[in-house]
Amino acid sequence: MKGCMIAPLFAALVLALAPAESEAGLCGLARYSCCAPRCQMQCHTVMKTVRCVEYEQQQVTCYKTCWDRVCEDRVINCTKMVPETRTREVCYTVCKPVWEERCHTYTVCKPVWETRTKEICYTVCKPVWEERCRTYTVCKPVWETHTKDVTYYVRKPVQYTKTIQVASGHWETESYEVPGPVRKRVVREPGTWTYNPCTCRCCYCPGKCHVECVQCPPKTCCKKVWVPTCETKEICCTKYVCEPCTKQCCYKVCKMVPEERTCTYKVCKMVPEQRTKTCCYKVCKMVPEQRTCTYKVCKMVPEQRTRTCCYTVCKPVCYQKTVQCWKCVPRKVPYTVCRCVPRCVCKQVPVCVCCPAPCCCPSDCCNGGGCGDGGCAGGCGCN
Repeated sequence: MKGCMIAPLFAALVLALAPAESEAGLCGLARYSCCAPRCQMQCHTVMKTVRCVEYEQQQVTCYKTCWDRVCEDRVINCTKMVPETRTREVCYTVCKPVWEERCHTYTVCKPVWETRTKEICYTVCKPVWEERCRTYTVCKPVWETHTKDVTYYVRKPVQYTKTIQVASGHWETESYEVPGPVRKRVVREPGTWTYNPCTCRCCYCPGKCHVECVQCPPKTCCKKVWVPTCETKEICCTKYVCEPCTKQCCYKVCKMVPEERTCTYKVCKMVPEQRTKTCCYKVCKMVPEQRTCTYKVCKMVPEQRTRTCCYTVCKPVCYQKTVQCWKCVPRKVPYTVCRCVPRCVCKQVPVCVCCPAPCCCPSDCCNGGGCGDGGCAGGCGCN
């Protein structure tokens, strides 16, 4: 089917390139440039075979490796250290203390105390009390009662009328228009059809996309508006007038009257007095005295000695023992996996093919003649 579609297109291309060598170099563009405005495009549908890949699911058996732990007995050689006691002679030096007696003579000052007496004169202040009198004045309070006139005010209500301006009003409904929001939208410009002479078909080239702002339609809203008004009213008012009144009040007055008083008090005077007393005191004298002391001096004398020491030596002993060892043994386990396997399938797809219809002779177009001349009358006779 694909070969049947390509053959007519190839034959039309060969006929288009056949008239002149100069036109062949430009792939027939010169001839089509003069005839394109007079010719029409013919479109027809051709079935084209297309290969596509389809996937189908298949069950596939796979294997995975599992490891099993297996216990087995092994005999291994071991070595242990056995302690063994041994003896040896060790020579060492010891410092032995040797004591010697020595004498030392020294002088000591011995204190000797003597008792002595002496007379001391000292002064003592003896207190002597005297009685004295003094006179002082005291203010004594005396209360007297007086009378005075006190003026006070009494508030009395008085009725009167006055005119006032009262602010009032009413609500009115008012409608207003709110502009719609501005939205952005993507607009594509109109595309163009371009003829491709190599493929003998017209290709559609879409226009460019650009963003433009669009004003949405407005909406009408209503709101209530307060309309103020002013009214005149007469109201009754009450005011209070103060009237003076008089009354008598009694009050007390305090007067301070001076009064003389006498008091007796004692005064102490310190009179000096000479006295004598006998004091005993001790005097110490240091008398030298000879003394002798005996002391010991220690000297360290080295001495050689021998002793037997025991020490332990570890001796290696070989033996065998059985131990359990674990090892991993591989084992394959089958499992099923669902996989998608690709498969190539051929399908028939309808394709629209557009070719220019023959309408005039190439020789007449190139020589300046039109399709209405006698050579091409009744259709295109180019073979």
